[in-house]
Parts: sequence; structure tokens; C-alpha cells
Amino acid sequence: MVVTKKKENKMEKGAILSDNRQYRYCLWRIWDNKKSLVMFIGLNPSTADENHDDRTIKRCIGFAKEWGYGGIYMTNLFAYRSTSPKNLYEVVSPIGDNNDRFISEYADRCKLIIACWGNHGRYLDRSLEVKKLINNLYCLELNNSGEPKHPLYVRKDQQITKFN
Repeated sequence: MVVTKKKENKMEKGAILSDNRQYRYCLWRIWDNKKSLVMFIGLNPSTADENHDDRTIKRCIGFAKEWGYGGIYMTNLFAYRSTSPKNLYEVVSPIGDNNDRFISEYADRCKLIIACWGNHGRYLDRSLEVKKLINNLYCLELNNSGEPKHPLYVRKDQQITKFN
């Protein structure tokens, strides 16, 4: 495991990745440690890391700031890093070692937990498993299959709703 963090423009940036950087277990951005934090649970990590934000991370930061939080933790149903969810079906272990432990550990640090994994969450029953781990889940909106929508597919002023 590689844990890295740094301070950049008054924001603490960090991530926990596997040694080969193919798996990301948690990413955080904290701009005000006096305020509560929010955790987003996505499907799988894309290109964001301890140094760079992707569009999803930027959108999650925007929601958290709008709601008055001081930072975010980003975890995922699957820790395998890929720009396409279809690649999850092609790897032997898309969940990653100890991913549930990281989800639980960082959920305990947050006042609000948002499920936002989109359409592929039912693969390997991951959405069901994670819903058992986290009792008080919210989401931005539900898609047609009843799974929580991805942050990039909802309006910027979307209000949260109870998920489980």
C-alpha cells in the first residue's frame, strides 16, 4: 500500500493506492478540517490520484462545498482503476484487497455518505454488500434500475435523498 498526502493551495490531498497503482482504495480532499466531511462511494476509480482530480472528483468537491462540508473522501465498490467500467468484468479481482475495510473505516469519519456508483453496481453483488456495511446511505438520484446515479449525470443543484 502506498499512502501519500500533500498540501496544495490550503487543501490537503491524499490517496491510498496499491504498490503498483492499479488499485485506489481511498482518495481525499480536505479544505476545512473544522467542518464535517462527506464520503462518496463510486463504482471504480478512474484517473484521479493524490496529485490530480478528474471530473468526478471535481463534481463531488462542488457538491460538498455547496452543502457546507469541509472535505470529501472518495471510495468505490471496486478499487480497480480504469476509465471504463467494462474493464471491471475482465480482471480477476476488481474489488481489491481489503476494500471493504477502507470503505468502513472512512465512512466512520464522515457525517454524510453518498452512494453514487451508477449502473454497474450490481456486478458481483457489490452494491448489496456495501449497503450492508453502511447503514445510513444517501444518494443524489436513482437511475432506472434503482441504483444511485453517478455524480456527473445529475444536476449541480441536485438535493440528496435517503438510499437505504
